[in-house]
Amino acid sequence: MSRVGLKPINVPSGVTVNLDGNVVTVKGPKGTITRELPAFCAIKQEGDVIKVSRLEETRQHRQMHGLTRTLLDNMVLGVFEGFSKDLEIVGVGYKAEIKGDELVLLLGYSHPIHFAIPEGLTIETSSPTKIKVLGIEKDKVGQAAADIRGFRPPEPYKGKGIKYAGEVIKRKAGKTAVSGS
Repeated sequence: MSRVGLKPINVPSGVTVNLDGNVVTVKGPKGTITRELPAFCAIKQEGDVIKVSRLEETRQHRQMHGLTRTLLDNMVLGVFEGFSKDLEIVGVGYKAEIKGDELVLLLGYSHPIHFAIPEGLTIETSSPTKIKVLGIEKDKVGQAAADIRGFRPPEPYKGKGIKYAGEVIKRKAGKTAVSGS
């Protein structure tokens, strides 16, 4: 029994959901998202509540039940509130800045890294060491943040690199003087 799939989705005021078979369009104050959901589940809207139910009790239908409900819930949350990921840059001389429609990163390499901001996302830099990725689609926000982090992942000795805000880097001890007698 899918516990996630059985939870109803509350649609806040100002958000409209249009169901056309498997294609769902959600409109809200932040924008519009259209997505084709898997055909394994039935989606019913009753007032301001959406319920997702399985069509059959096969293994594949059970697997897709919670996924379909979560995708739909993320669409509703995205157009109402939006999603964001915060990144921090640690290291002497490491910094980020926005130039036009790209993020320019100086991360200790011999050249700056130019990251084109994906369509539908906005990137903000409140300081040279703080990056915020904003958007209405949770998967795109997470992927862009992972791509930026991938340019210089944090290393375990000094912790230099790009990390998620609040991420704990497990540190290792460096070389230690070994007294051999």
